[in-house]
Amino acid sequence: MKKLLALTLAVSLAAPLTAAAPKPWPLVATPAAQGSYVIGNPKAKVKLVEYVSYTCPHCAHFARDSAAVLKGRMIASGSTSLEVRSSVHDRYDLVAATLARCSGPALFPKMHEALFARQDEWLDKAVAFDPVGGQNPAGTTQAQKMRSLADGAGLSDIAKAAGMTDASINACFANEANVTRTLAVAQGMQDKIKGTPTFELNGKLIDNTDWAKLEPMLRAAGAR
Repeated sequence: MKKLLALTLAVSLAAPLTAAAPKPWPLVATPAAQGSYVIGNPKAKVKLVEYVSYTCPHCAHFARDSAAVLKGRMIASGSTSLEVRSSVHDRYDLVAATLARCSGPALFPKMHEALFARQDEWLDKAVAFDPVGGQNPAGTTQAQKMRSLADGAGLSDIAKAAGMTDASINACFANEANVTRTLAVAQGMQDKIKGTPTFELNGKLIDNTDWAKLEPMLRAAGAR
């Protein structure tokens, strides 16, 4: 027994200590109480909320300008989290926000990023499709009409590239609760914000700003 204990101790002392792999926080999403998603460490000291619209060009500009530092450093470090709350400006915004919600925690960060990265592409398709099939989308049910809009604007292709399937896209629109929750989040911010993007930094509302102004505020709050 003593020999066995000595051997076990020798092996444990010889084994190298390995640090736990850091979490890939920019790819981690957690459902929030408001029905939105929090990207990053949910226990981060710096909590940023972004009120966005997927058809808003200023929101796409912010996503592009902030990506390297906000996502690549601040969120990646675990010091900062980003909660995304979707506003709804039009029918395509509703379709995009509903798809983003339905993508689920595993795919939401990728889907959210893709909707802004490819915004010009799918908005151009939506503008071309709208007078042809968007004003009276094909289908007899709400689910079928939303799928028609998603296909016409190229949103279905973006969702599939992010990891969703045809079946999951159809199931998303077929469940009325998904659309209801998307609208509920949007309606909950109507009297709170003047436009998009608008932000909350640790509970303080910040509007009429851009990344150049917001970055020093985040650093002062402890983002790194």
